Amino acid sequence: MAYDQATAARVRAFLAGRGEECAEVPLMGGLSFMVHGHMCCGVRRDSLMVRVGPEAEAAALAEPFAEPMVFAGGRMRPKGYVVIAPEGYRGDAALAAWLDRGLAFVATLPPKKKPARKRRPGPSHPI
Repeated sequence: MAYDQATAARVRAFLAGRGEECAEVPLMGGLSFMVHGHMCCGVRRDSLMVRVGPEAEAAALAEPFAEPMVFAGGRMRPKGYVVIAPEGYRGDAALAAWLDRGLAFVATLPPKKKPARKRRPGPSHPI
């Protein structure tokens, strides 16, 4: 898994500072940050991935250093994911602005249901 550790630490600190329920998941060749069970953002190599949502994608792509997310040779489906080059999130204010976009979109999604835990079968007879 190749991702910039310093960028991941900045994202981690930002999300923790906001009290968001987060989980870090290795995904798509990088590190993704799940907020309330939904993918919100991530770091892949030295780029920042942000889930802005399909309706906000065009506006996000109009920003400097932003481009559509391409995965496995094709554009990410569903739409709504953008990749920002390091120049686009170098300062703390710029990083916060991008992460706020991801958090705003994730806040519009319905709560994720936790999968039911599978019960392990017990022994059929005592030993």
